[in-house]
Amino acid sequence: MEISLIKAGPDRLKKKPGDNDNLNFGDIFTDHMFVMDYKEGVGWHNARITPYGSFQIDPAAMGIHYAQEVFEGLKAYMGKNGDIYLFRPEENIKRFNASATRVCMPDVDENIFMEGMKKVVLLDREWIPKNRGTSLYIRPAMFATEPHLGVRPSKEYIFFIILSPVGNYYKEGLNPVKIYVEDKYVRAAVGGIGEAKTGGNYAASLLASEEAKGKGFTQVLWLDAAEREYVDEVGTMNMFFLINDEVLTAPLTGSVLRGITRDSVIRLCRDWGIWVSERKLSIYEILDAAKSGRLKEAFGTGTAAVISPVGQITFKNEDHIVAGGKMGEVSQRLYNELIGIQYGIKEDPYGWRVKIN
Repeated sequence: MEISLIKAGPDRLKKKPGDNDNLNFGDIFTDHMFVMDYKEGVGWHNARITPYGSFQIDPAAMGIHYAQEVFEGLKAYMGKNGDIYLFRPEENIKRFNASATRVCMPDVDENIFMEGMKKVVLLDREWIPKNRGTSLYIRPAMFATEPHLGVRPSKEYIFFIILSPVGNYYKEGLNPVKIYVEDKYVRAAVGGIGEAKTGGNYAASLLASEEAKGKGFTQVLWLDAAEREYVDEVGTMNMFFLINDEVLTAPLTGSVLRGITRDSVIRLCRDWGIWVSERKLSIYEILDAAKSGRLKEAFGTGTAAVISPVGQITFKNEDHIVAGGKMGEVSQRLYNELIGIQYGIKEDPYGWRVKIN
């Protein structure tokens, strides 16, 4: 499929942020976007790169009424000598299509997805920030556009990719965050849509997250829907716990996102000789380990934050300090390794880094 190109004219080019500007996550967008349309019986067509702008959709568009929407998140990194890298982009594409399948949306051809993404990133390459810890966030998304009221899959969709220069996802940066263990609300259940990156999955987390922020916490740690005891994930991250010499994380049973950073961390730890277990993990087991000093570290993983150390876990109004409120040795080592691979500083024995220029 050919990708047509309409460049933004001089009057539509935006002011780019400077290297010393504060890049709040997700507030600034580049000059162009990739767009493609789908219609039942026709398939994907009209692939194009256009100036960044609004969509005009019908008020009866099914994505508005029945939440048929999926998205992804990955980054482009500016390496030395102006090289531009993506990190495991093929995994994001596979996960995007898995999310689409879960909510009855059409797959996007992996080749056109990758080609469109590379082309729009290279077109807006001057937007990629150069400071370490900054990057160009890539947001592919798809939503239903057919004008119809009635619960069934849509027959029409728009797929698009937009770009945003970003800094740290959390204002704390690499300073440990405080998380609140939620035992009242439920985000997802096994058999539901918890493992899909779809808007409804995240909407379910908003109320608890806002209440936690009002109490001074950065994020919510979700427990399972059935027993309200076993750890699932933090709203924007998979969670890991280092108890004694073992790294523990929740299994992928359908309520937890199949994190690409999660998978990378597990691979790195195992290659370093650190024992990793993916199993049901009771919040009471974690807190008992914290009280006895066996909980050495806790950290979240995700594309946005990479590695986010946890310095405090609060459950039922009881605070538990982790690693003395500091970033632990394993967390720091994982962060350094991942960042080093992503920016082209370190060797990449796994073939995770993709150079696109």
